[in-house]
Amino acid sequence: MSVSTGDRKSVRPNEAAGPGLECKDGTWHVRDAAFVREILRASDGTTQAGFSSESANMSRLRQPILFADGEEHRQQRSLIARFFAPKVVSRRYRELMDDRSAALLAAAGNRFMLDDLAMEYSVTVAAEVIGLTNSSTSGLSRRLERLFNQPAYDHAQEGGGRSWWTRLLAPVTGTLPLVPFYIRDVVPAVRARRKEPQQDVISHLLKEGYKGVEIMVECLTYGAAGMVTTREFISMAAWHFFENPQLKERYLIAEEKERLAILGEILRLEPVVGHLYRRAQQDLAVGDQTIPAGALMDLYERSANADETVAGEAPLSLCPGRDIASGYGAEVMSFGDGAHKCPGNALAIQETDVLLQKLLALPIRIVQLPSLSWDELIAGYRLRGFELSIG
Repeated sequence: MSVSTGDRKSVRPNEAAGPGLECKDGTWHVRDAAFVREILRASDGTTQAGFSSESANMSRLRQPILFADGEEHRQQRSLIARFFAPKVVSRRYRELMDDRSAALLAAAGNRFMLDDLAMEYSVTVAAEVIGLTNSSTSGLSRRLERLFNQPAYDHAQEGGGRSWWTRLLAPVTGTLPLVPFYIRDVVPAVRARRKEPQQDVISHLLKEGYKGVEIMVECLTYGAAGMVTTREFISMAAWHFFENPQLKERYLIAEEKERLAILGEILRLEPVVGHLYRRAQQDLAVGDQTIPAGALMDLYERSANADETVAGEAPLSLCPGRDIASGYGAEVMSFGDGAHKCPGNALAIQETDVLLQKLLALPIRIVQLPSLSWDELIAGYRLRGFELSIG
């Protein structure tokens, strides 16, 4: 018997919707929203286990903010928070978002790929925040594409589930794309900011004494979060609007607060990163069970976002304005929670809103719907080949 997926498009085959907490093959699968949030907030009892953090060799470098935990992570977060505060985002980057989105749509022609346009747009915005502004945006986009095009990764298996041959070649295949990124994008940006610091992340890292390679790693962290994931959400949100004319019209006439709430509901239904992973560093009492120290925990964001105790009735329906349980935002767990909650949430939502307002006001026709595939490293969806025409 088929199970209804409601309005959700990012349906992953064979992904179990329940139970809320179970241990299977040594991995604890957590789908209950309250349990997911509890674990994410147990910052001193867990460590980062996602994004290949446990297999990355960072012994000679500072831990990037995505991998760090405990007091080190808290200090890093407090220092970079000023770059991503909602008021700062609106004051410092809104004009850039407006100008760049208008320019890209004007240059797109009568037919274009939305996923490509969204990538170039999100790279422009994130690069400004990070400080990667001394190289071409199109070149940076291509280099990032190659960097994030890595073999499948299974967090629950030793070596990420990769073959011995893939693991053997990993130092080469994983490192080679870093070279042009470092030389063409990072080095010029660092050199320019040594001479004249700016209000951006690279200038902050230089002030903190980071080395060139350490800055590159942090740039990759923010690149993945601020460029790649935002690109996917822009395409996914547009897909929903194009297929729901009433929602599109409501969005176009709404004030900013309501527009952002609509985007939050789409993101709740379609979180770009579907799973987060943590390693228990001590016994954790969750519900009526105990997750032992050393256990890997697979936290299902898609399931948590569709938990009726949080999202209410018909959680797989797209319903802006739904009554979300107290303590959760409209997007529920889509930006994570606790110490590792995505710091760029306000930036991602606002830049999506700016582009979509302009895009949806045009007489758009869908030429080809996107194909949906999965990025195992971040457990997220990819949308490619989303072709649109104007007029």
